[in-house]
Amino acid sequence: MGQMYEVGISVGGSNFAGDIGRTSYIYPNKIGGAAFFKYNKNPRMALRATYSYLPIKANDLDADTDFRRDRGLNFKNTINELAVGLEYNFYEYDLSTPGKTWTPYILLEFAAFDYKYITSEPQPDQYEYNSKNSFAIPFGVGFKSKLSGSFAFALETKFRYTFEDDLDYNNEKIAKLNFGGTGNDWYMFTGFSLIYTFGRPACYTNGL
Repeated sequence: MGQMYEVGISVGGSNFAGDIGRTSYIYPNKIGGAAFFKYNKNPRMALRATYSYLPIKANDLDADTDFRRDRGLNFKNTINELAVGLEYNFYEYDLSTPGKTWTPYILLEFAAFDYKYITSEPQPDQYEYNSKNSFAIPFGVGFKSKLSGSFAFALETKFRYTFEDDLDYNNEKIAKLNFGGTGNDWYMFTGFSLIYTFGRPACYTNGL
């Protein structure tokens, strides 16, 4: 059988870490999903492209500090992300070879995403929004294994460090939205993937 290519879908939960709500990096609280395509360069390394739809929300009432719980802020936003990068297997992975049908792996990518941010407050508590494009550095860990025939599954957690501090609508020009944070925002996704493998019999190049 061999494998050169993989396509799949992921379903799971997304969450946010920033100036509002909990600071936990793995705390899925919104349903998100993704679709991906992989080219297996060899049994240890795959090149991967992923589209992710990741709603995020946070509420100070869920926070682990008195200051945030007393403040009581909350927000919702939606992230659409395109990512490309490298998936590296700890063990050789090839569904056609007994004993090589499962492995943990690590993931390092570069991503572009869009989201809403607040531009102004024309009336008290009434805000104007716009869309912004930005970049993130996703990295993660996972485990994948053969399911049956050409199908496999994976469990994965991926963390995104962004170069923005307004995914939660932080805005230095609007007093009530100036949260005073200095760190950039993170968003995460933890999910289950169903994967279909296909392509000509494996004939991998040497090296990684």
